[in-house]
Amino acid sequence: MKLKPLGDRIIVKPIEEDKVTASGIIIPDTAEKEQKAEGIVVALGDGERIKELGLKVGDKVIFGKYSGETYEEGNDEYKILSVAKVEDKSEVFAIFTE
Repeated sequence: MKLKPLGDRIIVKPIEEDKVTASGIIIPDTAEKEQKAEGIVVALGDGERIKELGLKVGDKVIFGKYSGETYEEGNDEYKILSVAKVEDKSEVFAIFTE
């Protein structure tokens, strides 16, 4: 990746949502879906908040589906998200832990 986030920002590759439910119902793209999305961290800034949280490349995070800035490289789409100290300014809601 040619893009390096600055400060307390991360770059996330969103995980595609299932378009078919467990019972086999196909969900069209026009259907209203949940407002949260999941993704894998692919790049980190060098901000203090990122160090405090212990974020690293490969972590799985939950973020607002319409938050951040979208960046496309080739056929891949990425999100540039802020990891702020003030909760109402942060675009990352949670980090999956093992």
